[in-house]
Amino acid sequence: MNEQEELQEQAETAQDEGAPEQDFADLVKELEEVRQHVLYAQAETQNVRRRLEQEKQTAAAYAASGFARDMLSVEDDPDRKLSAVPEELRQEDKLKSLLTGIEATARELDSVFQRHGISRVEAMGQPLDPHRHQAMVEIPSDEAEPGTIVQEMQAGYMMKDRLLRPALVGVAKKA
Repeated sequence: MNEQEELQEQAETAQDEGAPEQDFADLVKELEEVRQHVLYAQAETQNVRRRLEQEKQTAAAYAASGFARDMLSVEDDPDRKLSAVPEELRQEDKLKSLLTGIEATARELDSVFQRHGISRVEAMGQPLDPHRHQAMVEIPSDEAEPGTIVQEMQAGYMMKDRLLRPALVGVAKKA
């Protein structure tokens, strides 16, 4: 064998020996890519699981909001009935028991609402909050600051931290 053939044979041997090293490096690189994809898939699965759990909790907490919204008109009735009775009629014996029954019904409704996280929105004397109040009229007033609620036409209600119905209010303005 001459020198040139020997060099060529060594080069071919070196190439053959380098090929497995290159294949190994390619496999390591591919393995790392696959591992990254698996980690991303696991993270995405965990995020979806968390999001679904949160949605489940929210749905359970506010499942009755439609029913509660419908019950608000029932809650308003006793207050309207009581406010329609003049003071002189409240003293009559015939109406006292009727008024007592209406008041008891109103208290029971309030109690049921409280147990289910439904509360009345504070309005009178508060500054107007567009997230909780709906201004219906502006009322000229020297006593109250402009933007302060001076009249409540209809009570507003919250269920936990969500608004069921805004309070319909009259807001003070400069006289």
